[in-house]
Amino acid sequence: MAGVTGRLIRCWCRRAVWGSLKVPALHLHVSKTAMEASQEDFENAMNQATEGSCNTPRPGVFDLINKAKWEAWNALGNLPKETARQNYVDLVSGLSSSSDSSSQGKPEADQKQAGYKTVVMTSEDSITKIMLNRPAKKNALTEQMYQEIILALEAASKDDSAITVLTGNGDYYSSGNDLTNFTNIPPDGVEAKAKNSAILLRDFVGSFIDFPKPLVAVVNGPAVGISVTILGLFDLVYATDRATFHTPFSHLGQTPEGCSSYTFPKIMGPAKAAEMLIFGKKLTAGEACAQGLVTEVFPDSTFQKEVWTRLKAYSKLPQNALRISKQIIRSQEKEKLHAINAKESSILQERWLSSECMNAIMNFFSQKAKL
Repeated sequence: MAGVTGRLIRCWCRRAVWGSLKVPALHLHVSKTAMEASQEDFENAMNQATEGSCNTPRPGVFDLINKAKWEAWNALGNLPKETARQNYVDLVSGLSSSSDSSSQGKPEADQKQAGYKTVVMTSEDSITKIMLNRPAKKNALTEQMYQEIILALEAASKDDSAITVLTGNGDYYSSGNDLTNFTNIPPDGVEAKAKNSAILLRDFVGSFIDFPKPLVAVVNGPAVGISVTILGLFDLVYATDRATFHTPFSHLGQTPEGCSSYTFPKIMGPAKAAEMLIFGKKLTAGEACAQGLVTEVFPDSTFQKEVWTRLKAYSKLPQNALRISKQIIRSQEKEKLHAINAKESSILQERWLSSECMNAIMNFFSQKAKL
């Protein structure tokens, strides 16, 4: 079988180098479509299998294609028809198997996970990417989005990737909470709404606290609210130089979440943390990096290329070592972070029911309507 295949390939290759003549060659790793399209390449073998040894006149010297086919057929020698037929069947079957195994062994490139409406989850190069996917709404987080990110993180924690990345689609990383979350009041009233929202928030932040793999934020644009406060729970934060970081909680009658009441003072010091979390100062990417909230800032023009090149290199590191190293670093504070998360969520539940918070949110919608 190998001898037959080799003679066919050598014959076709000799003819393929004649001037501008392009004679099809045998491809041993082709898709089903490509294999079907190359049946003409097997015509010489089919002749051998159905007619036996070559017994037709040699085509004229100027009939280049048929001459090449005739010589390929003739090169097979005097194989019996039955033997040639079996060789041909084996060859085609082998090509089909190669095609199937090649397809099954296809790299993970851009394997999209189904079942999400507000995020896109893909895997490539041992990296799972969770992309916030409401670009027209600046990736503002709805309740559905919270739930889908929780599910995506749970799935990513169990897959075979080395690193998990959270990023945004479009110009914004995330504009924080979609404030329509506060206007959709269920039939059982405002109290039930506040309680359920606090539970969802606690579970959402908890999924970041418990995430077992290296977690990277690729901040592709401005970040607001909870998309900023949870950054203290990531292992790396890469930002484009046009990103900004804003936590306008007091403006909306609210208080910090995402464990930021603990992680921010620890990262940047109490005074700088207060400037952000209490007074709502917006930081540039450079300022956030200088204060330790961001790991590194990249020029926007090369941001995606530089970040993903680096992450692909990191993803080749031994996966167990990555997990265990993170566990050593994070495990000492995990219990404390869960306690802080529960406290922040409980306080926010109270704030959402306060007249001060309700008035601040109504004022925000009123000002927005005037624009």
